[in-house]
Amino acid sequence: MTCPFCGRKEDRVIDSRESKEGDTVRRRRQCLACERRFTTYERTDEIPYMVVKKDGRREKFDRQKVLNGLLKACEKRPVSMAKLAEVVDEVESKLSDNPDREMSTRDIGSALMDRLRTIDKIAYVRFASVYRDFQDVETFLDELRNLVIQKRS
Repeated sequence: MTCPFCGRKEDRVIDSRESKEGDTVRRRRQCLACERRFTTYERTDEIPYMVVKKDGRREKFDRQKVLNGLLKACEKRPVSMAKLAEVVDEVESKLSDNPDREMSTRDIGSALMDRLRTIDKIAYVRFASVYRDFQDVETFLDELRNLVIQKRS
């Protein structure tokens, strides 16, 4: 580490402390040349997860945005916040397993709908109506029919 006072590269670490969040390490150092002390902060350099939109644009994955969509679909439904957080964790895990660190909105939406289908059918239909952008009642009814058929099998 380069001393901010004399520019030398030789120093020793006097004290190290991890931040409360665990994402940063604070180190107190002492320059071996001028003996002055200084503080450095170390942080892991993260490559953000990216979401590929339908029009090809890429944007940073926003966990809260996904959770908000699920909350709207599950409004006034008996689905716990812990369960919704678990669903978002699963999607985020799939995203982190991808070596490209990106996933299409289509894949994210499908994964969310698959999980919602097993958790709460009404929330699933609500989410699907927005995600699939139903343009008419017939498309909506087709989705309901498919849901009923799957339930019987």
